[in-house]
Amino acid sequence: MGIGTVSRLFFCVMSFLFLNGFIGLPIHHATAEPDAEELLKKQSIVYRIIPEKRGGEGFKLIYLVPVPVDVFWRFKTDFRGNFLLSNKYIQEHRLIYESGNVTVTENRYANAPNETFRWRTTLFPDQHRLDFRLENPRECGHRFHYGSIRMEPFRSYTKVTHTAYFDFFGAYLWANLRIGGGMTSFLMYTARWEKEAVARSRDQYEIKPVK
Repeated sequence: MGIGTVSRLFFCVMSFLFLNGFIGLPIHHATAEPDAEELLKKQSIVYRIIPEKRGGEGFKLIYLVPVPVDVFWRFKTDFRGNFLLSNKYIQEHRLIYESGNVTVTENRYANAPNETFRWRTTLFPDQHRLDFRLENPRECGHRFHYGSIRMEPFRSYTKVTHTAYFDFFGAYLWANLRIGGGMTSFLMYTARWEKEAVARSRDQYEIKPVK
């Protein structure tokens, strides 16, 4: 399918959606936060946030994980873990480079099986934060994709805040799609999968006291 055909198809889909009352998700400021009760009730919340100056889209995913922050940090920064392949969207995962607080990995995803996404991740252990950036956006059909993930204690949970900015062909439609296959359903699945994955492997990431 050529670029012209894809463009026409995308235009037809967009025209159909707008003519049938399609309304995009509301845009929030990047500082948007749920109150404690809302977060405890919903466990996972997605905001579509103001994009950067270049355009594209942005999201802020906030969710609670039922393990201490140190346990989740070790889980989240285990770039060698085979558990990543239990995510239905991840087909392949490889650790390419690791030095100091910088790690480079490559992934192939079910929704883009012919592209290899190369991610550079910088760790800030004292802040329980990691910054990530797609190193080969053009090869993957993106203009850019980057963001950060922060972890902090929240009552008996770890509160995770995942913020990202991205742009690719169809990003607006994906970010606003309210049904399965859109950004919100993808992020909700990701949060749910992480909670289940860390619960299954919690013993592996806990530091046992020396007897």
